[in-house]
Amino acid sequence: MTDADADVSTSLPPAPERNVKLTLEYDGRGYCGWETQKNGTAVQEVLERAIFEITREHREVFGSGRTDAGVHARGQVASFRSGKDITMRKLRLGLNAVLPEDIAVVAAAVVPDAFHARFSAVSKTYRYSILNARSRHPLERHRVFHFPQALDVPSMQRAAAALVGTHDFRAFAKEAHRRKNCVRTMLEARVEADGVRVDVVLRGTGFLYNMVRIVTGTLIEIGIGRRPESTFAQALATGKRVDAGFTVPPDGLCLESVDYPEELAPIGDVADG
Repeated sequence: MTDADADVSTSLPPAPERNVKLTLEYDGRGYCGWETQKNGTAVQEVLERAIFEITREHREVFGSGRTDAGVHARGQVASFRSGKDITMRKLRLGLNAVLPEDIAVVAAAVVPDAFHARFSAVSKTYRYSILNARSRHPLERHRVFHFPQALDVPSMQRAAAALVGTHDFRAFAKEAHRRKNCVRTMLEARVEADGVRVDVVLRGTGFLYNMVRIVTGTLIEIGIGRRPESTFAQALATGKRVDAGFTVPPDGLCLESVDYPEELAPIGDVADG
């Protein structure tokens, strides 16, 4: 290569940055949650290291929300900007080649510049799974909460209806006093039963710290007759933590999906499957 060629190649402008959306699935057992922190390994930091290994770019990755320690995800969404000239298929394959086995990128796409994994989200869906059987099922260990006492599912279903709407959910949050605003909108709250499996499915515009786990614990106490079906109405009215149920373990909790406005849908290169 001549000196003239070298001058031309080094003067080429860098590739324009693109906004990248990743959809992730992970087993949360080995992590202190999504957000990077000092007391353990977080999914966010592992993903950022993988992105650097593939793109050689130090980029901050934004998640749709913080899943707590031990909580799983089937549809966590993350976004970051990249100037790397790489197809989304190669990016997804490359990241999955270097990520640990308990984290996977299930989809990658180029999205509009206005897209932000957290601030653009319009709703999130969580599922909490209960194994309502006398005997534990070892193959479902760390995926469900084993609760052997019989549950009155119809009673739980009727009670859950009171959660739908815009309410102050401070009674269902850990350390609610640290937040100025505990008002959230619950778009859907249902209890599903399939054999010995009982699932609590909640879809809302946002969730407080431990909110899904406390709501589920309250439903369990309603299901065994320890609390009346009117418990949610009372707790929402008083805002007192003592008026809600116990906090179930993180094992059975999974972030199922995150929804975004149609105008922020992928605009080009998409890789999934």
